[in-house]
Amino acid sequence: MGAVLGVCSAATCAANLACCCGSAACGLCCRACPSCKNSTSTRIAYSLFLLFGLITSCIVLIPGIRDQLDKIPHFCQNEPNLCDKVVGYIAVYRICFAMAVFFVFFCLIMYGVKSSKDARSGIQNGFWGIKVLIFIGAIVGAFFIPDGKFTEVWLYFGLIGAFLFILIQLVLLVDFAHSWNSAWVENMEETGSKVWAALLLFFTFLMYGTSVAGIVCLYVYFTHGIKDAAASECHTNKFFISFNLILCIIASVLAIHPKVQEHQPRSGLLQSAVISLYTVYLTWSALLYNPDSSCNPFVNTDPSVKSIDTQAIIGLVLMFLLVIYASIRTASSSQVGKLALASRASTGGTSEATTLREGGEASDVNLMEEGSRQQVYDDEQDRVAYSYSFYHFMLFLASLYIMMTLTNWYKPQSSNLHNLTNSEAAVWIKICSSWMGLLLYIWTLIAPVLFPDRDFD
Repeated sequence: MGAVLGVCSAATCAANLACCCGSAACGLCCRACPSCKNSTSTRIAYSLFLLFGLITSCIVLIPGIRDQLDKIPHFCQNEPNLCDKVVGYIAVYRICFAMAVFFVFFCLIMYGVKSSKDARSGIQNGFWGIKVLIFIGAIVGAFFIPDGKFTEVWLYFGLIGAFLFILIQLVLLVDFAHSWNSAWVENMEETGSKVWAALLLFFTFLMYGTSVAGIVCLYVYFTHGIKDAAASECHTNKFFISFNLILCIIASVLAIHPKVQEHQPRSGLLQSAVISLYTVYLTWSALLYNPDSSCNPFVNTDPSVKSIDTQAIIGLVLMFLLVIYASIRTASSSQVGKLALASRASTGGTSEATTLREGGEASDVNLMEEGSRQQVYDDEQDRVAYSYSFYHFMLFLASLYIMMTLTNWYKPQSSNLHNLTNSEAAVWIKICSSWMGLLLYIWTLIAPVLFPDRDFD
């Protein structure tokens, strides 16, 4: 993503990004974009749809925006109820509902696509103008859904979807930690430079230090309760913090255990430091939603105040970074759609590109160029580089995660914007997801030891 944005000037960046949304678009107008895979550019484009929905959802939560709408002549005077719907938490529910429907629709119609030769692949990688109209139309139409039980029913979809997305985040985080460690270890071995070793140690100790500081703060702020209160010993909070601390210690010890190192030489403390830090964040985020004010000094006693707190901002930034990571992540681990650009030849201002498969066979790819500048090429002629359907399913879950995060996981008792209460389900969802994430990471460490005959690459 950064490479794409880096070549765009301030005046032409938006236009270039609009062009880099598929091979057809790039063939017409994308002149300043670097060469990239069709599968990558398409996923980045869909992530921009998610980003647009996120920004729109944040806008409707801006304090005082309802008063500003009243200042627009003839806008709210005739339909005051509609103006009430386009702001606040309920507006976020409707926007995220539209995003979820949009991604579910593409998830269903893209099921079973095996290569770019499938007719549906053209829909996945093109027709962006029509998709934009459908996306915006779905958001506008969502505001005309009758109130009724809409928010209460959609809340349960949001809770389940957000929980599943947190699990996907943990899988992506584990994958990122392994990729990060492997890349730096390889650089250290190839160059022989001690700089890479120093960087590994620095970031490992930095993340562990932050994790320890976070654990201490959790014990200080969430385990003492209110003095002279009989039922405020906060045993549940103490259990959550202590249990996650024990799991983090177990994961760290296993990461450097000789048996694990024998089967996974690249396993190290960097990965466990990343997982430990994220676990501390999830624990902190969970305890913030505890409705018991005696054990949660930061509980919001007035949920009608619509604001985005610090942990929500951290969660949303991390969410979008992992979506981008999933967008640019190759399928090399499963060897699906693995193509390598092998050679280039230029003749009279034009060039050709070939790819090498693992067996050494070379084949042409549809590489579009203007002079010596490459554009988007098709890397999915044999097999898709990622599952179209699952990627849309992930964005569907991300939409629900955005909805629950921006609304502070509050439980609406009715369609009234000011009738919202803390939901204990948020506490258990985040805590359980932290347990499952740690257990997942521990399993990646011990599975090769328990089953040495299986390939866990």
